[in-house]
Amino acid sequence: MKKTLFLFFLFIVALHTGAQTTNIKKAQTNFDKAQNYLKQDNYDLAVTALLDAVKEDPSFQFAFIQLGDINRRTKNFEAAKAAYVSALNIGASNDDPRLFYGLAESELNTGDYPNALIHIQLFIKNYKGTDKEFINKANKYLKDCEFSISAIKSPQKYEPVNLGKEINSSYRDYFPSITADGEKLIFSRNIDGNEDFYISNKVNNEWNTPTPLSDKINTAKFNEGAQSISPDGSYLFFTGCNRPDGLGRCDIYVSHKEGNTWGDPFNLGSPLNSPFWDSQPAISPDGTTLYFVSNRPGGLGGYDIWKSTLKDDGYWDVPKNLGPEINTAYDEHTPFIHPDGKTLYFSSDGWPGLGNKDIFLSRLEDSGHWGKPENMGYPINTFNEETGLIVTPDGTEGLFSSNLKGGFGDMDIYRFKMPENKKPLPITYVKGIVKDKETGAFIEARVQVVNLKNKKTEYNDYTSKETGDFLAVMPIGGNYAFNASADGYLFYSENYELNNSYTNKPFLLEILLEKLKVGTNVILKNIFFNTNQYNLLPASVTELNTLADLLRNNANIRIEIQGHTDNVGNVKDNEKLSMQRAKAVYDYLLENKIAADRLTYKGYGETKPIALNNTEENRKLNRRTSFVINKL
Repeated sequence: MKKTLFLFFLFIVALHTGAQTTNIKKAQTNFDKAQNYLKQDNYDLAVTALLDAVKEDPSFQFAFIQLGDINRRTKNFEAAKAAYVSALNIGASNDDPRLFYGLAESELNTGDYPNALIHIQLFIKNYKGTDKEFINKANKYLKDCEFSISAIKSPQKYEPVNLGKEINSSYRDYFPSITADGEKLIFSRNIDGNEDFYISNKVNNEWNTPTPLSDKINTAKFNEGAQSISPDGSYLFFTGCNRPDGLGRCDIYVSHKEGNTWGDPFNLGSPLNSPFWDSQPAISPDGTTLYFVSNRPGGLGGYDIWKSTLKDDGYWDVPKNLGPEINTAYDEHTPFIHPDGKTLYFSSDGWPGLGNKDIFLSRLEDSGHWGKPENMGYPINTFNEETGLIVTPDGTEGLFSSNLKGGFGDMDIYRFKMPENKKPLPITYVKGIVKDKETGAFIEARVQVVNLKNKKTEYNDYTSKETGDFLAVMPIGGNYAFNASADGYLFYSENYELNNSYTNKPFLLEILLEKLKVGTNVILKNIFFNTNQYNLLPASVTELNTLADLLRNNANIRIEIQGHTDNVGNVKDNEKLSMQRAKAVYDYLLENKIAADRLTYKGYGETKPIALNNTEENRKLNRRTSFVINKL
């Protein structure tokens, strides 16, 4: 928020009294010219006139002060600093403490933190005004200086590397986003004032030549930018401004990939979009929470980060401000939620930093609250503006855009190795295609991934009938039920127990769904019991409901539910336990309105192993629940 009373011009009001401030006529004439230029907001000519004034009268303190004000207003902080120092060196006995404020702000924005600390302390000590907003900003600068001096003493290892001519061009290339498998990079490119999306695919670990994303998304008339791609690459959320269907100056849109092509984008509408500025979307890995930036009423500062959740009816709920855990009385921008679903990177000029906007991270705690934002540190952050960081899915690299020396164009995309303490939580993913087992044709199948530990659905979407592909993110530390199902087919079931020692190696699948037919056997990999017990554990509910849905959707199916054990223990006891476990599934289905005449159950004990009982891993495979279609 930039509303502090004297933030831009500390003394100009005083100068409009018309008082003579120098006895040298040429100096006064040039000073008066500067005042007229200022009334016209012509800062360049005002600076020229003031420079002429102080050339004629090097002791013209008021002219130096005004030079400092104007250069600070136009973000020419080095020149502002020099002008304020000259004004102070003239040594008037009644120097206004606001001079120290202007000088400290200029020093902070040029990385001169020790001197900025001295001068902001002098301002706070000597300022007798009562404007709270002005005082609050000074206290914020004090914290910035203290933080910066400390941060520089413990620098992060930081070596930005240009992504190279394969990605970057002579134009402005910026705002990268990447899919969870790290194989698709989408970014903005500005050519002659028109901003469009480009895509590059990684082939043999190298990025190929970027091409325009889609003529359904890119337009010649409007600018498209500030995008977020879903981890599976199927949904693109982006910002569109000044469009005929817009609710405000900038709105958030989405396009869904349909096979190998993108669908027409549509405005997400009210209440997510508003008559105000809504931009910079960031979609959560499960697709149910959209983070974005807005200056709508109800925020804490000028621009805040908000979130909206997807309702069961497919519409977005009323946005909620992330509150003081993330937002400040100033500005927050460019949110990026990592595929781990818990690490939020964003830029802010409100939290203690090294000047201007810095990049921060915050982690979502189990309580649902955001942890205190952490500054990414020096020299990732500097006195310049740092925004727009994203982090690769494996957490090893950060991607950002800048106009660093040696680039290919106006702005290029760079990467750097993430510091260990700033990395997101580890993830992996399951990726594959779904086909018909007999014909090999792609199938439009529903794919679900549920974290059995917290009952959270991590992925729930349909594959394309043109490509059959899917990609679902799984944060390390969860126990995941995976299933793929389609009308007329038996569902596919898998379980991924990812303890904290698991590496991020992905699971790559080719799922061949079998059409419904008598004799087909399906292993239920997400039915769980405690050792030597037959009471269903709560984590079994997801798989049980999938089985119930299959029976409801195919009223002609009759099945036998089967229980199996390994060969450890007494044969009779194993047979009894396997029967009791099969009956537990049978009873659950009865309770869920599946007719008894469609169901039978039997315990086979250790008589039908699917692996040798020579290792614990193999014995685990033999301890299973399954079902067989015995009638259609």
